[in-house]
Amino acid sequence: MGLDLIIFIAAILFGIFIYWRESKANKLYRFFNKIFNSKDLQMKPGDKKGFVYKQSFLPRLLFIVGFFLLAGIVIQFLTPFKIFSSYYGISAFASVTVGTIIGTYVANFVLKSGKIIEEKSESLEDMVTETIEKGKDFVEDLKTKEAPEVVEQKPKQEAAKEPEKSARERLKDKGLM
Repeated sequence: MGLDLIIFIAAILFGIFIYWRESKANKLYRFFNKIFNSKDLQMKPGDKKGFVYKQSFLPRLLFIVGFFLLAGIVIQFLTPFKIFSSYYGISAFASVTVGTIIGTYVANFVLKSGKIIEEKSESLEDMVTETIEKGKDFVEDLKTKEAPEVVEQKPKQEAAKEPEKSARERLKDKGLM
């Protein structure tokens, strides 16, 4: 269990690293795009999409699982380590893939929140100072405010109303009856 936890945490860091690298430059993705797609279908020069950067969940999952599966097969056949022949190897494979996926989403959150903070840093600073001032005013109001006086309201006596005319009498007054 301890090794799986270490592998999982390392995979999260690896996912963060992959996402950060692809946010800076996506040369490998562009290379494969040029190989597999015709001239009309190739990426535009300003497009930032990568294997995990700006991808939805399923393509991101497929690219990561495919990468680790390819790496696992290479390790399985070129080294004496047999990854896919034991429970521990399969467990490590699952930990690596899930950890990398989580790492890419953590990196996405950090990069997006960093951009938002940079864009709105001045307005955030103004909002914080405004909130502090409002809080100080509220505390001052609480300190200086005396207890409100309770005023007893006496029930008002309704003045004796004149009896209203009935509908028949009103119609007679208008000359309709």
